[in-house]
Amino acid sequence: MRIKEIVCALERFAPLPLQDGFDNSGLQIGLTEAEATGALLCLDVTEAVIDEAIALGYNLVISHHPLIFKGYKSITGKDYVERCIMKAIKNDIVIYSAHTNLDNAPEGVNFKIAEKIGLTHVRVLEEKDNALLNLVTSVPDFYPMQNSWNQAGAGVIGELETPETELEFLKRVKKTFEAGCLKHNKLMGREIQTVALCGGAGAFLIPSAIRKRADVFITGEIKYHDYFGHDADILLAEIGHYESEQYTKEIFYTVIRELFPNLALQQCKVNTNPIKYL
Repeated sequence: MRIKEIVCALERFAPLPLQDGFDNSGLQIGLTEAEATGALLCLDVTEAVIDEAIALGYNLVISHHPLIFKGYKSITGKDYVERCIMKAIKNDIVIYSAHTNLDNAPEGVNFKIAEKIGLTHVRVLEEKDNALLNLVTSVPDFYPMQNSWNQAGAGVIGELETPETELEFLKRVKKTFEAGCLKHNKLMGREIQTVALCGGAGAFLIPSAIRKRADVFITGEIKYHDYFGHDADILLAEIGHYESEQYTKEIFYTVIRELFPNLALQQCKVNTNPIKYL
C-alpha cells in the first residue's frame, strides 16, 4: 500500500481539525505516493529513531510529537531537528505526526491512559465546541473507528470500579507508567474513585477537573505555582510528560494493524525521554 493510505487511516481516526491552534500535526517530511516498506511508531523523532527506521528498511516514521514546530530559513544541521530533517530526506523517509488531534480524539491518547489505569465510564473532560465537531463529521468517510463522534476534546474523566486510598492509587500509577518520579500535592486522606487526567502538559485542565468533582487529576507536567491552593479541592499527580504519553504508540499500532495486517510495523525501541532521574 502507499504511504498516503496509512496517513488517511490515521486522519480518519484523529482528524487534523481537532488539533489545537498552536500545533503542527500532519505530514512533516516526504512524499506520500511512495509504497510503504514499513512504519516505525514513536513518541518523539530523534536521530536515533530515524537510524532505527533505516536499519529496519522502513520508509515511514509516525510520531506523536511533531518534529517541526517552527519555520526554518535554512537547514544546516545546527540542531537535532535540522539533522533529523536532513537524514530523513537523504534516506527517503516520510515523517508523519498526530499530536493534539490524537489527544482530542475519541479513543485517543487520554482514553489510552484511562485504560491503563483501569477507569470505567470514561468521557471527555473538556469538550470541543459543537461547530468543530460538525465540521469534522460533515466530511465524507471521516469514520469513528470504534467510537462515536458525539464528544471530543481535552482530557478525560472516569471512575475506578473499587475506591483506593490516595497512597495506594499513587503507588499503582507510578508503577503502571514506570515513572522515575511522581510529584503530588498534600495527601488529605481522601478516597480515590473519580479520576480526571490529561497526557502531556495538562495543568490547564485542573479547574475543569475540580468542577467535575474528580478526586484526583493526573497529568504529565504541572508548574510549581499550579500546585498552590488545591489541597482541599483535589489530589494532583504529575507523572512526567514522556511517561504519560508513552502508550500512544499502541494506538498507532492498533489503528494501522487493523486496516493493514500485512504491513511491517514496529513500536520504536528507542527511549526518547530526555529527562533522567537520579
